[in-house]
Amino acid sequence: MRAVIQKCLHSSVVVDNRETARIGPGLLVLLAVKKGDDRQDAEYMMDKIMNLRIFEDEQGKMNLSLLDTGGEMLMVSQFTLYGDARKGRRPSFSEAEDPEAAKALLDDCEERVRVKGIRLKTGTFAAHMQVNLCNDGPCTILLDSEKII
Repeated sequence: MRAVIQKCLHSSVVVDNRETARIGPGLLVLLAVKKGDDRQDAEYMMDKIMNLRIFEDEQGKMNLSLLDTGGEMLMVSQFTLYGDARKGRRPSFSEAEDPEAAKALLDDCEERVRVKGIRLKTGTFAAHMQVNLCNDGPCTILLDSEKII
């Protein structure tokens, strides 16, 4: 799995000219599933994301997590994070998981977040979306569950 995590003041999703999700301070998480990813990848990613210490404490140091701050999360499926544009000019998405399997793993991720008490909103799977963001910092973190040797 691969994620782009952005600390935000607010974020929202619009589908067919209608706002379908909105959060206040917290994290916008763009999330992609790679072929072969499983529940262990989902567990690793959600634990890492919820516990990332990227929010400021009283001294202004990045020392607090989303769990510590009580912030919200907007999770948006984005298979294009596995776009490979190294050859030619049109990206290949061959590493991205098939939609049915990806949806099942994304549902698992959502449940892991909800169980921890985080207020979660989501994009609309497989829909054309406009994602709005007010990035705070700016603070953007890239995360991948694949072990690099």
